[in-house]
Amino acid sequence: MKEFEKNNEKEMMKIKIKNYKEQLEEWPDKGHHIMAQYDEDKIIVYQSYRPAIGNFGVKNQFFGGPFKYTRMTWIKPNFLWMMYRNGWGTKEGQEVVLAIHLKREAFERYLSQAVYSNFQKDLYEDVEHWKEEVASSSIRLQWDPDHDPYGGKLERRAIQLGIRNEEIVKYAKEDIIEIEDISEFVNEQYQHVLNNELDKLILPLEKPFLSNNKQVNNFLRLVQ
Repeated sequence: MKEFEKNNEKEMMKIKIKNYKEQLEEWPDKGHHIMAQYDEDKIIVYQSYRPAIGNFGVKNQFFGGPFKYTRMTWIKPNFLWMMYRNGWGTKEGQEVVLAIHLKREAFERYLSQAVYSNFQKDLYEDVEHWKEEVASSSIRLQWDPDHDPYGGKLERRAIQLGIRNEEIVKYAKEDIIEIEDISEFVNEQYQHVLNNELDKLILPLEKPFLSNNKQVNNFLRLVQ
């Protein structure tokens, strides 16, 4: 019965899933890539919250209540990058793991406004101009090492976007198609990691994402 319930839960999830080892053969092993699940209309991004915020979001299908619009919120399109940061949903305050079905047009808008967290001498006139852009920006961009299921660093880079100011209100109330609680799925898959059973590990289906805007792709240093 328990196994049936787990299989039924997977079938009910809106996100698409696939065996980790099979995906690993298809994924790039280095370079800057936005690894994500997406189509023409939406992209899946991940966030983890304490129950008060996460449960409110799932129940109401927008972020409000204890969610603070005055604080920057970070979204991650790469599932394993999120698992590295939240400890597979085991870290305090990150127990509720959410798959955010986000309008693709909103994600594209974020990318077009993004300012790097660190100075990039080939992209910004000088440090002062970069600092001015950071101060006035609503979207922060950061590239970090991607990680394997155990948390080990990879050569491939993973992206995360910080959202604040007027964009955080749009994100919380207008840009989201659906908020899906995948906490139980995450816990189930984490058991395979703990047991060194990566052959059984199932993850959200992901592939490299490219913006519809070539200038944005170049600015992000995406491998095309």
